[in-house]
Amino acid sequence: MKALDLLLNRSSQPRLQAPAPEGEALENILQSALRAPDHRSLSPWRFIVCTGKGLEKLGEIFEEAAICNGAEQAVVDRARQLPLRAPMVIIGICKHHEHDGVPWVEQVASTACAVHAMQMAAVAQGFQGIWRTGSYAQDETVKRALKLSADDEILGFLYLGSSPLKTMNKAPKNSEDYVEFWD
Repeated sequence: MKALDLLLNRSSQPRLQAPAPEGEALENILQSALRAPDHRSLSPWRFIVCTGKGLEKLGEIFEEAAICNGAEQAVVDRARQLPLRAPMVIIGICKHHEHDGVPWVEQVASTACAVHAMQMAAVAQGFQGIWRTGSYAQDETVKRALKLSADDEILGFLYLGSSPLKTMNKAPKNSEDYVEFWD
């Protein structure tokens, strides 16, 4: 797949099934993340790749978070199932490094670029995915379970797999609605 086609036709695919990336395909996805823009080479990213029992463990963490937040039973029951919507979930984490020249927001942006690169690398190899955030990305119970510090940030959960559906084409947006030119 050509890089420009990949970027111009990017879309998320929520319906995912096995197989998930593995072997060289997964390593390509991870290596693409490590090439994200990284001011001062701080490498603020950390990733947790969940498959099989790892998806169940993530579901248990979500369930515990729902219970701690006093959620209704239906929400608690659903929480455990959320990671099972795909055969792989990669948790994208920004591990903040205190640095005078690289503010927190820049490190978060770098990690976001890394997650985006992983999704694009997956699609380029014939897989599909969706980057989800939601309340669990900001939840203190989830952050504690992942052993994150107060300045660390969960940028989201990248669900990856294969899709039985054809990718839907989106209508292009008019760039004039979002861009101004200064000559």
